[in-house]
Amino acid sequence: MSEGVLLEDDVGSVRRLTLNRPEVLNALSSALVEALSEALARAATDEAARVVVIRGAGRAFCAGYDLKEEAAQHAEHGTPDRAGWREELAGSVQHMLELFDHPKPIIAEVHGYCLAGGCDLMMMCDLAVAADDAMFGEPEIRFGSGVVTMVMPWLIGARKAKELLFTGEDRIPADQALRIGLVNRVVPRDRLEEETLALARQIAVLDPVAVSLTKRSINRAWEVAGFREALMANVDLDAEIESAEVPERIEFNRIREEKGLKAAIAWRDARFRDFGRAE
Repeated sequence: MSEGVLLEDDVGSVRRLTLNRPEVLNALSSALVEALSEALARAATDEAARVVVIRGAGRAFCAGYDLKEEAAQHAEHGTPDRAGWREELAGSVQHMLELFDHPKPIIAEVHGYCLAGGCDLMMMCDLAVAADDAMFGEPEIRFGSGVVTMVMPWLIGARKAKELLFTGEDRIPADQALRIGLVNRVVPRDRLEEETLALARQIAVLDPVAVSLTKRSINRAWEVAGFREALMANVDLDAEIESAEVPERIEFNRIREEKGLKAAIAWRDARFRDFGRAE
């Protein structure tokens, strides 16, 4: 197994990629995103790897993009204008599309928090097996930001996606995620690895060409309906959101700069503490 921000190992014909930044709940840094991209490219051409599993080390699958790294980059190079934001966001979406376009089936093995960019990552996988302790959500709107990869409506439908994205709900429990179609299976936490591997092996014994072409065929239905164009159209709208000086973003950034990211997230969450959770 290789070391670093991404761990890579094989269990028979299953290639496992483990997000390895447990100290920050596997937040997606630029280094981690690049490492994942390179590992996916290797798996694509390795005949020994028939199925890919993506999982997270430590207490969570992935808590989203690394906002601390983003803040440091903007402090050094300046906050991007709309064109700059569009370039950043388009790059992030292209990395997510690497999962969609990958020739092999990819399964997300999810436990703990699966939020924001981490939720995008999970949704761009072909299948998702969740532990019963998993929590899902896209909270970006709560601090004046936007969803980077707008895939949620394609999975669960516009009506439910609007409810979850308009409210920024970030505590969707595993059983609800299963009910609305965010994940395929929910299993006990202590059986997550075993159950995910069982599903991966069930797929891995099948003809790899047939599996790959079946994935492409299913994805083609979304593409004919405008999936790829819709994701890139959202990039334009998200760039407008990110470059706007909305009060929530200004206050979130002020607290983050003065007191740190943890305090800014606490401020964000406190504003919604008294509201009921989505059903």
